[in-house]
Amino acid sequence: MKRFIDPHVHMVSRTTDDYQRMAEAGIVAVIEPSFWVGQPRTEAGSFKDYFSGLIGWERFRASQFGIMHYCTIGLNSKEANNQQLAELVMNILPLFLCKEKVVGVGEIGYDEQTPLEEKYFRQQLILSKETSLPVQIHTPHRNKKRGTLRSMEVCHEHKLDPSWVVIDHNNEETVKDVLDQGFWAAFTIYPNTKMGNERMVEIVKKYGSERIIINSAADWGISDPLAVPKTALLMEEKGISSKDIDKVCYSNALQVFGLSGKIKESDWLNVAENMDNTFNGNSVLRGDQKLKKIDRKSLPKNDSSNIIV
Repeated sequence: MKRFIDPHVHMVSRTTDDYQRMAEAGIVAVIEPSFWVGQPRTEAGSFKDYFSGLIGWERFRASQFGIMHYCTIGLNSKEANNQQLAELVMNILPLFLCKEKVVGVGEIGYDEQTPLEEKYFRQQLILSKETSLPVQIHTPHRNKKRGTLRSMEVCHEHKLDPSWVVIDHNNEETVKDVLDQGFWAAFTIYPNTKMGNERMVEIVKKYGSERIIINSAADWGISDPLAVPKTALLMEEKGISSKDIDKVCYSNALQVFGLSGKIKESDWLNVAENMDNTFNGNSVLRGDQKLKKIDRKSLPKNDSSNIIV
């Protein structure tokens, strides 16, 4: 059975059915970066409750399907532009970065590439060094190459080891620069935007599998929480070796986020779902609901027809 890690997926936006499908497709662990939830938050307490949900209820929800849940915590770039609120959130962050299963600072970086975004980006890079945690960087949707180059430049200024930094949402325009400078290059398989499956195959063929990571970034938009196993299937069909598929869909993410000391392969070996557990008295089940035992398996060959390209 193939095993997969989705190292960037926003499960707070997904249904419990998604967890079941992910487990059946072979996903054994997810990393959930804190992010913008679709509209601006107006209170620091909203961030506190959100972060608490990532390390509490969401971890529990994943565990019911035998999936290990980890997260990265940070002030996202869009909300960094609200300076009054950002200052309050920065005071909260250290309280959560030390928590169990928080494996990095993220996702942080640039959106509109404003001075305030850079101010809080720098402050969070300092926090990553103080807490000995890897960094997960969001590259902007607009002016991506400029934002990517600036992100790496600022990391160098703060003397971060590039091997501790994941530059996310790469494309053909940015990948060479990221790899040449020694950073991890992550790619989001997201319908119609970011990176498609076929394009991802060509990147792995051209650049190999060293320091390349695939994720879904599935969220409240049109997205696919099975993007990692589906892309693995397509890579297999296109002749990419099992070793390279394993690296970009599993072991590379484990290697870089394992630097936190809070995630290791033994966490999910021999772990099974347990629907009898509750969290603060709550369960993922309702009434007399019963769920069948998860049958972990690779995606069937006929599922390739559903691959989003």
